[in-house]
Amino acid sequence: MSGHVFHPGHHDLHGITVVLETATALWVGRFDSVTPKGVLLHDAGCYEDGVTAGTREEYLQKTLKFGVRATTKNKLIPEGEVRGMRQLAEVAG
Repeated sequence: MSGHVFHPGHHDLHGITVVLETATALWVGRFDSVTPKGVLLHDAGCYEDGVTAGTREEYLQKTLKFGVRATTKNKLIPEGEVRGMRQLAEVAG
């Protein structure tokens, strides 16, 4: 159905798996909403600079191949920390 919105009144990305970048981490999870407190993701996994093995790009490629390894049920990232956000499907090209 073209133009069908599953949850009317929600953000366009609601329910879509996104890649959210901060200065020190890369989060991959299901987008829920943007609130005054920040961006809410569900079933999210995280690459932390200097903590997680490999690079951010390698983490994304592994996620594309095997799926999101959810380590956090609900994650609220303060909006001021968000450097960028895109759909995971955009990473795949």
